[in-house]
Amino acid sequence: MPQYQAPMADYQFLLKEWLSLDTHYQQLGISDFDFELANEVISQGAKFAEDVIAPLNRTGDEQGCKLENGKVTTPDGFAEAYKEYIANGWNSMLGSADYDGQELPYSMAVPVHEMLHSANLSWRLTSMLTESAVLAVTRHASEALKSQYLAKLISGEWTGTMNLTEPHAGTDLALLNTKAEPQDDGSYTITGNKIFITGGDHEWTSNIIHMVLARLPDAPAGVKGISLFLVPKFLLDDNNEPAEANAVSVGSIEHKMGIKGSPTCVMNYDGAKGWLIGEENKGLACMFTMMNDARFQVGLEGLGAAEASFQGALEYARERVQSRAPQGVQNPDGKADPIVFQPDVARMLLTQKTQTEGCRALAVLYSKYMDIERLGNDEDKNTAGQVLQFLTPVCKAFMTDMGLEASSLGVQVLGGHGYIREWGMEQLMRDVRIAQLYEGTNGIQALDLIGRKLTRDKGQMMETTYIEFGKLVENIQDDTVKAQAQALLDDWRASSADCLALDPADVASAACDYLAYTAYSLIGVLWYSMADSASRSENQTIASAKAKSRDFYIARILPRRDAHKVAMKAGKASVLSISGSEFDYL
Repeated sequence: MPQYQAPMADYQFLLKEWLSLDTHYQQLGISDFDFELANEVISQGAKFAEDVIAPLNRTGDEQGCKLENGKVTTPDGFAEAYKEYIANGWNSMLGSADYDGQELPYSMAVPVHEMLHSANLSWRLTSMLTESAVLAVTRHASEALKSQYLAKLISGEWTGTMNLTEPHAGTDLALLNTKAEPQDDGSYTITGNKIFITGGDHEWTSNIIHMVLARLPDAPAGVKGISLFLVPKFLLDDNNEPAEANAVSVGSIEHKMGIKGSPTCVMNYDGAKGWLIGEENKGLACMFTMMNDARFQVGLEGLGAAEASFQGALEYARERVQSRAPQGVQNPDGKADPIVFQPDVARMLLTQKTQTEGCRALAVLYSKYMDIERLGNDEDKNTAGQVLQFLTPVCKAFMTDMGLEASSLGVQVLGGHGYIREWGMEQLMRDVRIAQLYEGTNGIQALDLIGRKLTRDKGQMMETTYIEFGKLVENIQDDTVKAQAQALLDDWRASSADCLALDPADVASAACDYLAYTAYSLIGVLWYSMADSASRSENQTIASAKAKSRDFYIARILPRRDAHKVAMKAGKASVLSISGSEFDYL
C-alpha cells in the first residue's frame, strides 16, 4: 500500500502564486496572517496526516467498530490519534476566539482538511461533523448553551453529531416524527429513532453532543414544523462536567461497504433531555448551517480519495514493467517498459491528475470566498455568500463523482492488483462511494443547483458567479488563452440562462446534466487561469506541468460538457415517457 504524501507543492502554488494569499489577507484586513504562516500550518497538518492517521487507514478498515454492552469502540489507534489531534489544536482552527478557537482563515484550514480525508476518511468524519456542530451552536444557540458547550466542542474535548435521518425519512425531512415535549424547566424531552449517525458513539471523548431534529406538539405540518435540539450523551453537573447519563442509547452500528472505521450508529432517544437551538419550528434553517458546511467537506472527501488513488496509481505505473511502449523503447536496459509510458495508462493517470487538481483549485477558490463571507465588508460578504450558495452543490456532487471515477481509475491502472486487498486501492473506492450519498445525494444536489440556486433565484446567483469567475479570466495575461476562457464562460452563462425558461419537470430532468456541465465548464476556466499563472512561476516543473495538464483537460475532459449540454436540453419526455411494465416487461 503506497504511503500517502500530502500535495504540498500544488497547494504552495495555488495559495502563493494563483490565489495571491498575501494580497487576499491584506484586503481582508488580517495582516497578522500571510502565506508563510499558512504554509507552516499546512505543512504541520500534512505531517500529522502522513505520519499519524494515514498508517491507521488499513487497520480501521480491517477492524471496523464494535458495539458491546451499549458502548462503541473504534479501531486500534483511532482514539489515541484523536487525542493528539486536539492536543495540537487542529480541531480549534476555525472556532471563535471568544470560546478559545483560533479563527484561522478557511484558506488555511481547507488544505489540511483535504489531507485528512486523503489519509484516513473514516477517522476524519467525526471531527468533520464536530466542526459542523460548532457552526450551528455558534450561529443559533442561546448564550447559555454557548457558555456550556461551545468551548469544549471547539477544542474537541467533546464531539458533535448531526441527527436528521429516520428509517422512513431521508431526503424528505417533512416525514420525520421524532417528538420533542417542552418541560417546565425550559428543556425538552426528545423521543424517537435516528439512523446513519456518524460518530453517534465512541470512546474518544467524555461527552458527545447530538444535534437532533424533532417535532414539537401542534407544530405545523411538513418542514415548517421542525425544530433543532442539543441533546448531550451525558447531562452536565454544576461544574459543567459530564455527570448523569442522558436517555440516549445506541441501537446498533451499521455494517457498511466502506468507511468501516467510522462508527455509523442507530440512535435511540427515549425521553432524552435536550435544549432548543434557535427558534421553535425553525430547525431546518439551523440545521442547514451544518449541512452546507458538511456538504463542502464531503466534496473534500471526494478530492481526498482522488489524490490518494492518483498517488497509488502513479507509483505503481512507474514501477510496473510490461511490454514495450508503442512510441518506442523507454527502458533499453530492461526487457519491457514501465506501464506509465503506455498511452492508455497515461490517459488514466492524467484524467486523475487533471480532475483532482481542477477540483483542488475549486476548493481553494471556495475557501477564499468563505474568508470573504466571514471577514469582508457588507457588499463583499453578500457577493461571497451568493457564490458559495451556487458552488456548494457543485463542490459536493461533482467532487464526489470525480472521487469515485478517480478511485476506479486507480484500480484500473493496477489491473488485477488493484482489485486485491493488499494494494489499498479498492478500499479507497469503497470508502468514497458513500460521499455521493450522504448530506443529500448527488441527485438532490443537482436539483438544488438548478431548482433553487438557478431558476428560483432567477439567475442572480449564477450571474454573480459568472462575474466573479470573469475576474479570473480578466487576470489572464495571454490574450489567446483569455479569449478561450471567456468564450467558455460565456457559453456556460448563456446555457444557464436558457434553463430559466424550463418548466419544473424539465428542470428536474436536466438537473444532473446541468450540474456536470457547470462543473466541467467552471473547472475549465480554472485550468486556463491556473496554467496562465503558472507560466510566470519560478518553478519550471510547475509551469510545464500545469500547461500540459491544461491542454489534456481541454482536449480530453472538457468535451464531456458538450454531451451534458445536449442531454440537459433533451427535455423531460426522454426520462418520463417510460412507465409501469415498460421498465421490465413484467
